[in-house]
Amino acid sequence: MRQSSALDILKTGQNVFLTGSAGSGKTYTLNQYIDYLRARRVPVAVTASTGIAATHMNGTTIHSWSGIGIKDELSDRDLTTLSRKQFLADRLKDTAVLVIDEISMLHAKQLNLVSQVLKHIRKNDKAFGGIQVVVAGDFFQLPPIGSKGETNREKFAFMSEAWLDAKFHICYLSEQHRQVSEAANGGLDLDDILNQIRRQEVTFESIAALEATFDQNVDIKRTRLYTHNLNVNSINDKELAALEGEMMRFTATSTGDSKLVETLKKTVRTQDDLVLKVGAKVMFIKNNTELGVSNGTMGELIGFAAVKINDDSKDSSDDLIEDDDDSAESETDKTVKGKSKKAIKEKPKAKKPTTQKMPVVRLNSGREVVAEPEEWIIEDETGDVLASYEQVPLCLAWAITIHKSQGMTLDAAEIDLSCTFELGQGYVALSRLKSLAGLQLLGMNDMSLQLDPLARGADKRFLVLSEEADANYAMLDEESMTQAHEKFILKSGGTLSKSVIDAYATLQKKRREQQQAQIDKKQKLGNQVSDKSDSTLLATRLLLEESLSIAEISQARQLSQSTIMRHIADLKSQDPSLACDHLRPEDEVMTAVGNAYVAIKVANNPNDFNDDGSIKLRPIFDHLKQSIDYNAIRLALIFITP
Repeated sequence: MRQSSALDILKTGQNVFLTGSAGSGKTYTLNQYIDYLRARRVPVAVTASTGIAATHMNGTTIHSWSGIGIKDELSDRDLTTLSRKQFLADRLKDTAVLVIDEISMLHAKQLNLVSQVLKHIRKNDKAFGGIQVVVAGDFFQLPPIGSKGETNREKFAFMSEAWLDAKFHICYLSEQHRQVSEAANGGLDLDDILNQIRRQEVTFESIAALEATFDQNVDIKRTRLYTHNLNVNSINDKELAALEGEMMRFTATSTGDSKLVETLKKTVRTQDDLVLKVGAKVMFIKNNTELGVSNGTMGELIGFAAVKINDDSKDSSDDLIEDDDDSAESETDKTVKGKSKKAIKEKPKAKKPTTQKMPVVRLNSGREVVAEPEEWIIEDETGDVLASYEQVPLCLAWAITIHKSQGMTLDAAEIDLSCTFELGQGYVALSRLKSLAGLQLLGMNDMSLQLDPLARGADKRFLVLSEEADANYAMLDEESMTQAHEKFILKSGGTLSKSVIDAYATLQKKRREQQQAQIDKKQKLGNQVSDKSDSTLLATRLLLEESLSIAEISQARQLSQSTIMRHIADLKSQDPSLACDHLRPEDEVMTAVGNAYVAIKVANNPNDFNDDGSIKLRPIFDHLKQSIDYNAIRLALIFITP
């Protein structure tokens, strides 16, 4: 099925499973549909099965969005508790379309829970509470993590009750946008080999073509993929030890729920203690539009540069709402009265900005960039952070595991499949490449080109159902299709106003131009190492001057809402006349937060202050007895503090 045909089906409002081989454009098609909905003001929730995938989609995890967290089952009491969370109930009731990317990595039990929660809160017994659900992914990728002893039959989402209940229309994309055709040069096409693996009909010719790469010399900047961590760590440690010169250690920091933090750690391709030396082969593990790098961008570490760091660190209580926190009167409340003016003057002094050495990476393209710490978070729709993990977004990349290569696109790779132990590993590894010309295969075993039989059977069925759907919708004339699209938009509370749609398109164009301007600015700097903070604040300011909301700026910058809040606070302190009055909370909120702010300053409890002298959010939140959420408090403080 072509992408345009899939979009036509999506626009009718039917539940859809969007699938296809690696590089077929699933994410691109999803983004096209999401933009279509937002232009028409249809409430759409963008989620993914993992934190990393959610970052790529500029969304949140389905676990956080739906409120299911890390649970495998929900009792009646759990459902009642969730329904009493007003922000969660409002979010689920207001949503018209739910997108879940990387569905292959979501356990069947969890998909059932999402449907269960939506049915309960929306008081609608239809699948997923009656909203349109769009899931995307490829079940030939490696399966979700399950309990010990669980089979793939128990784990795959397409085996869940919710999947059957949803009656998904299948859109199986057939166009290839990653692999490069080599047939014109008389060679066998990698895309042909991958499709043969998908069909489990690999020819002797294909095996011979793969074996012919055993002695093929590929780019020295290649990536080496192995099936086991033991091999990867051994290679990386050996290569790092062989380098001379200064060794730098970067230690990760984390906050929030310990189980959610562990979930983040499992999906983030780095280490708690990252050791680097000049000459190390490294890979970026997070997209950064400002630097012009993406997940999988390779390079070599050429030095360490002193970068100015504003000490705005905070403890784990700053951004977290603890659902079970029913504590009584806080210590702040008990000590507000009786404090003198002298006590106010003795609050902690602000620390001056410090400098810290950060890695300088020369990318394979020749451009040089500074890799500063990045934050991975799990947050809800209101921007409240449930867990965070911060580390320099690099990993040693002489070798990586095939599991960690999922989602990457590689120009050249050395792949060892001789110890394949899981069905689908070989397919995942080979599908990372653009062509056979970039492959050096070190070995294969009997399992290397095999796929899970259940996934294979399901894929055959998906292909047939996709062809049927394509044929059925092709019978509709243009007028009937347009009417179906418009009917769904109106049913979902959207608008067909041309002026509204055009305004959204103009806004999106401006955002793209601003993002490109930032990338161009970085590229023009060439080999110069510059302070990133000024440009990142400028990018936020430009969007702020367009009167965009926190959520809209977060989406455009591909940063968390809490990070955007900090940007605005910094900008406001630099320029009191900053154009941000459209974000000012209501007077009732401003008054309540202002009173709490004064009370906490008077109390002068050192535990209530950050190292830079600013008041932490948690004491204010406790003082207000949780009547105002963290985002409202953050915004109010921007207007209250000098």
